[in-house]
Order: sequence, then C-alpha cells, then structure tokens
Amino acid sequence: MKGNAAGFMAKSTVKAADKEHRRKINFNIGKYNAVVPQGKQQFMDVNLVREKAKNLKWKAIDTLDKQLENFEAQITKRGAKVIWAETAAQALEEIGKICKAKNCKTLVKSKSMVTEEIHLNHYLEENGIESVETDLGEYIQQLDGEPPYHIVTPAMHKSKEDVAKLFAEKLGTSPKATPQELTLVARAVLRKKYVQAEVGVTGANFIIADIGGIAVTENEGNARLSCAWPKTHIVIAGIEKVIPAMTDLGLFWPLLSTFGTGQKITVYNTIINGPRQPGETDGPDEMYVILLDNGRTNILENPKQRESLYCIRCGACLNACPVYKNIGGHAYEATYSGPIGSVITPHLKGMDDWKHLSYASSLCGNCTEVCAVRINLHELLLENRHEAVQSGYSSFGERMAWKMWRMAMLRRGWMNMAGGSTKNWVVNSMLKGWKETRGKMEFPKKSFNQMWREKKGK
Repeated sequence: MKGNAAGFMAKSTVKAADKEHRRKINFNIGKYNAVVPQGKQQFMDVNLVREKAKNLKWKAIDTLDKQLENFEAQITKRGAKVIWAETAAQALEEIGKICKAKNCKTLVKSKSMVTEEIHLNHYLEENGIESVETDLGEYIQQLDGEPPYHIVTPAMHKSKEDVAKLFAEKLGTSPKATPQELTLVARAVLRKKYVQAEVGVTGANFIIADIGGIAVTENEGNARLSCAWPKTHIVIAGIEKVIPAMTDLGLFWPLLSTFGTGQKITVYNTIINGPRQPGETDGPDEMYVILLDNGRTNILENPKQRESLYCIRCGACLNACPVYKNIGGHAYEATYSGPIGSVITPHLKGMDDWKHLSYASSLCGNCTEVCAVRINLHELLLENRHEAVQSGYSSFGERMAWKMWRMAMLRRGWMNMAGGSTKNWVVNSMLKGWKETRGKMEFPKKSFNQMWREKKGK
C-alpha cells in the first residue's frame, strides 16, 4: 500500500472510532441541515435553479479559453495585472516577486482554498513574511497549526470549548471566555494587522468574464478589509472559477449561500474590477490577479471528468457524505476533502498516489443529490476507479481476483459449487484485507438459488 493510502487508512481508522469527534461534527452539520431547507424556500423551483446554474457553468468551462481572455482584457483596462500560473511553484514565485518588490513584512489574507492548495502560508514563512489568516475559522486553524477541516467552515471539528482553550494557550484569554468575547479578541488582533500589512491576498468565488471582475462572498467583512487597506492586492483563483456574465451572480450568489450555509444571501458580496481609480479614496494602489492551472487542464481535457470543474465550492457534498462525517476532513490529507475532493484530487495531484480517495465512498449518491450545480459526483468517483485500473494503477493480484470473480459471477453452477464453508474460507481467511476493518462474514450453507430450485423443482 502506498504511503498516501496507508496514511489515509490510519487516520480514518482512528477518527471513525472517535465518538467525541463524531458528536461535534453531527452537532455542527445538524445546525446546517436545519437552516438549508429554509434558504431553499427563496427559490420557486430549486432543482430548476440548480440545472440552470449547471448549464451556465457548462458554457463557461466549454469556452474557458475565451472567457479567461475576455476577463483579462477587461480587468487590464482598469489597471490590474493578470498573471497566468501553470503550477503552484510558478504562482508562489510570482507572489514572492511582488512581495519582495513591495518590501512586504506582513501580509493579510482572507479565506481561500487555492492558497491552501499551493501552501502559500508555508512559502511566505520560509521567506520571512508574516502571513495572517483573517477569516475567524481560518485564524483559529492557523493558531492551532492545522489546515482547514472543511471547504466552507475551516474549524467545524472544534467546539466552543476547544476554541476557548486554544485562545487561552495562544493569546492569554480566559479559558471560560464566550464565543462573543473570543470574537472580539480576534477582531482586536486582526484590525492592527490590516493597517500594518503591505500586501493583501484574497481568493475569488467567481471570475466574471464580461466585466473583468472578481466576485467575493463572505460573512465577516475580512475579505473587504484584506483587499482595501493594503497598498497591494493579490487575487489567486483557479481558472475554473469563471462565469460568463455579471448578471449570472443573481443566480450564483443566492445558490452558493443557500447550499453553503443555509443563508438566503451572505452578509458581504463584493465585485472588484481593478485597483483604486483616479478620484477614488479607497482601495489598493496595485492589483494582481493570478490565474492558476495546477492540474485543472488535466480535468478539462478529460471529457467525463470535466463536469467536476463546475463546482462552486459550497461544501454541501461534504456535509451530506457519510464517510466525511465519520472520518473528518483531515484524514483525506488533501486540500479538498469529501466527495468533490475525492473526484478532483487524483487528477490534480496524480492518479497513482491518490486513487485511494475515490474508494472512500459508500456510493450512496447523496453527494450528487445535494450538489448545488448537479455534478454527478458518485458517477465520477466510479469513473476515477475505472481510469485507475485502465491506467495500470492496480496490482496483479487485484486484477486476477476481479477476473476470477467475473468468471464465477457469470456461471451460476460455479457459484453453487462453492458452498457456504468455501465462501467463508475465501472471505475470512484468503482475503487478508476483509477482517482488518470488518466483522467475520458467515455465508449460509445453501444459496437462495439452490433453495429455490429445491422448492420449485426448476
């Protein structure tokens, strides 16, 4: 078993038996499940809205080259600089150049999964730059030295008592402080950082092609502060985040907020289409937009997997997944966890090392059922498994076992010849992996087919 798969099995086995972890996750996802139906009531036909959003993303991804070129042309007219980064290393190199040119000592950043993907904080730390997470959940995770646990709610696995204890250890607050008191402490710390920072970094919920804009959705206002106070604003966004027109936000903003947090609309919704213009009093002097590939074109050229690029990162599939709810976000050891992470990670980081994630699924289809843009996630997980085998990333023993299984399943007589005791021996003794994580299998002495023949005589 490869290292990545072994690490996943080890972490998931521990978390699956952690009842306290399960209690916290069920509590937090329970609150999510209580409000999402209320948010959906704003739509006359929520499934029609999901289908329309899927069609818009299909249009955007199918014409991705033209959409991105339109975006670049429009935002460049307003003074922003667009940088195309094929890999994470290229993106980091460009950010490093900008920070060096600005003599950056402190950088503030809002919540961004792409910056987690390229390990921006680690890179900045190595280069002597203080990088401060300003989203409260991300700030909590940064204090604890952990990556985000969830695409939308980074500290979902922590209770209010856990956060109070963490703040007491790191910031010297009372271990009995309330969530309101802890929030005020974080606010006081972070407000100073906004003023100190030479550079601010944000992601992008959507890249708007027709006006050359970046759409940012948030509930805390920290993204606005991150891009307005520092003199230099850097946007890092995956190329798949594009939507064709600004008018599409009338559909995507409510859809993202409802499926992400259960809100009708998030508190702050911002469109940024350049640095401060002549006559304006607010905003940065310079704005850079880094368009990141980092494996996304691998998915783009795959006709069956291309659909996964429609994802708007609402996190609904994580909240619905029975596997995610049992093993947690960190067990995946990847930036994107849950069903969508299991679909895209093997293509972003390499099928051979990450194919195991596509088996971390019950294939119940609940992820597909709740997806905001109706991505057929459970079918894509199956497609990943198929591609892994077709690409030669399966062992000889595994291929032979399935070949023998196929031969047996196509011949009823062979199946009946292998009685209950034989089947018990094959599963419980010959197949070493079965009993490691499962109870002993007990087959009946006679199959249903045999009993039917004895009763009906045919």
